[in-house]
Amino acid sequence: MQAPTAPPPQFIPQQQASLFAVDPGSISGCLFRNTYIWPVRGPGFWFYPVFVGRTSVSGFRWNGFFWMYSGMDLRQISSFTCF
Repeated sequence: MQAPTAPPPQFIPQQQASLFAVDPGSISGCLFRNTYIWPVRGPGFWFYPVFVGRTSVSGFRWNGFFWMYSGMDLRQISSFTCF
């Protein structure tokens, strides 16, 4: 798995209505695409998913300077959108 070679877009997308739950099928459409995630707690962030499991997603999270490998439980995602 290789991190993206370019930074994510410089804008923060408009948050859509929150979902009741994020399921693997919905976020799998964002694999290998710039994805903005609004977590249940904390600020939103750009993410580049490379794997979606039954209860989690992993990929690269933008820290403002470079991509870092990261993962999170799908229950911790309030909503997301991908480009």
